Parts: sequence; structure tokens; C-alpha cells
Amino acid sequence: MKQQGDTLMTAREAAAYLHVSLSTLQLIERQGGLTPFRTPGGHRRYSREMVEAYLEASRLRSRRGQQATQPQVSFVSS
Repeated sequence: MKQQGDTLMTAREAAAYLHVSLSTLQLIERQGGLTPFRTPGGHRRYSREMVEAYLEASRLRSRRGQQATQPQVSFVSS
């Protein structure tokens, strides 16, 4: 849940944080790995918490030696 004070990142910032390209970030979204918030103008925003949860889930999956399927992380704002 998005709370006041959460840091929101642009798509470019989220991609840099994850060390992936913008097109890879879009692929992660299409596969359901991340669900960004949308601004009134349609721009994507990601909470730091969401991106960190995705990163941690992908690290855990990698450590377990599972296939490279995308972990799914979604946040619902109230």
C-alpha cells in the first residue's frame, strides 16, 4: 500500500535501480512482475518499496535455481 512519504521513481529511475534497460522494465511489467502507478498524464511511477520487493523476490528465485520466470509484485493504493 502506498503511504505518504513513499519515494516514487520514474521508469528511467526504476530501470537504473534494477540495472535493466527501459525495454526490459516494460517486459517485466507485461509479464506481471511490476505494476506501476500512473500519473494523470499516463506516466509510470514505481514506489521504492515495490521495486525493492521485486528485486528481492527475483534474488530469492535466482538463489533457489528456479527458471527465470518473473516474480509478481503488485501494490494497491487506497
